Amino acid sequence: MQERPYVISIAGFDPSGGAGLLSDHKTFEQSKVMGLGVCTVLTLQTASQCLSLEWRPIEQVSEAIEILMENYPVSAVKIGIVKDAEFLSKIVQTVQKNNSEVKIVWDPVLKSTSEFTFFDLETLPQLKNTINKLSLITPNYNEYNVLKENNLLPDTHQCALLMKGGHRKDLLGTDILVENGKETLFVPAENNTVYFPKHGSGCVLSSAITAELAKGKDMEAACRNGKLYIGKFLKSNPSLLGTHS
Repeated sequence: MQERPYVISIAGFDPSGGAGLLSDHKTFEQSKVMGLGVCTVLTLQTASQCLSLEWRPIEQVSEAIEILMENYPVSAVKIGIVKDAEFLSKIVQTVQKNNSEVKIVWDPVLKSTSEFTFFDLETLPQLKNTINKLSLITPNYNEYNVLKENNLLPDTHQCALLMKGGHRKDLLGTDILVENGKETLFVPAENNTVYFPKHGSGCVLSSAITAELAKGKDMEAACRNGKLYIGKFLKSNPSLLGTHS
């Protein structure tokens, strides 16, 4: 039997299990990849609110990444919640120092849906040096606009962009991939299906795409398969905590 490819989630710990490392690993298991994990922050939160954060030192995060990449043939990395631009930059440097070919997906979590601010927005200008070193970024509509206003959208010939459509009023639920200057739209699979709001849906989509990239899919196919995965997740039940199948 062929060994599953290895994927690292570098993200926060959410005790509700709906977002961050726990959610990513549920997605990885269903997507048939081997999930590894590095914690960036300990949070106290539920599916509906975030109460506090305790950031881990970047030195500890970098050390954990190095140990995992020295011992496992990592094919792709998903980065979630990070403290600021320097934190992200050091993570990317550490990953690429150990494997310059690894696929890196960043889900730029700037604020929670409940408006708890994670990322230090004053450091946004420093992202300019890092974004084009990534393979893909997956902002939601609001995060896309923040990046656009600050002239931080990637050169899509270097880093692809997937704008998630869950927060927009027009084209609700339609995700737009821009790769090499070309736009591809991913619409919800069924017009008459009821989708429920879910805590951590952005984490699930980005980790599903990362898993597909690790399995060798190209960017468009990975995003298309990720869209199918998140569709099942969003209709899994009416609660804020979805189930994976």
